[in-house]
Amino acid sequence: MLVLLSGVSGAGKDTIKKQLIARMENVESLPSYTDRSPRANDVPGVTYNFVTTEEFERMIKDGELYEYSAHHEHYYGTSKKLLNDKIKKGKIIVKDIEVNGVENLLKILKDDVKIVTIFLRVPKEQLQKRLENRADKPSLKEIQLRLNRFDYEESKIGMYDYIIKNNNLEKTVNIIMEIIKSEYNLKESEF
Repeated sequence: MLVLLSGVSGAGKDTIKKQLIARMENVESLPSYTDRSPRANDVPGVTYNFVTTEEFERMIKDGELYEYSAHHEHYYGTSKKLLNDKIKKGKIIVKDIEVNGVENLLKILKDDVKIVTIFLRVPKEQLQKRLENRADKPSLKEIQLRLNRFDYEESKIGMYDYIIKNNNLEKTVNIIMEIIKSEYNLKESEF
């Protein structure tokens, strides 16, 4: 099963993903590939797989990615090999991913993999405060870049199975854990 977590930058995707992995058995992350530089709190291979722009473009050319996009002035993409290996092992995969990536993975994988989509909502004012208080201290330009994407990402919530207002970490994590348990236990229905 593939659980896709989305929401604007600063919505809490990474924090929630870490909590789910720590609290649930058989849940693993699927880090995206990116050509951006690691931040202070990034762990290569855990938060992201870091490659050069040239390497990322080679991966595109060689068809190694299910999907990729450029946003916030960097490439991000999902590795076919990493995703397929985890699915074959029967893992519940939690991936934080932006809205275009969700749209692409749904088109490509919806007939082959059970996908659960969750959008985390945060009020714009609260989001700005979260971005300003991040440990990696983004520049004003970076904060504005992320805030400018807010309305676009919010406009895509119709394609999500679940929309959760993330204003309380513990409550949000508990809700998502229940969603994962319920969805994992559902048997495929015939219509």
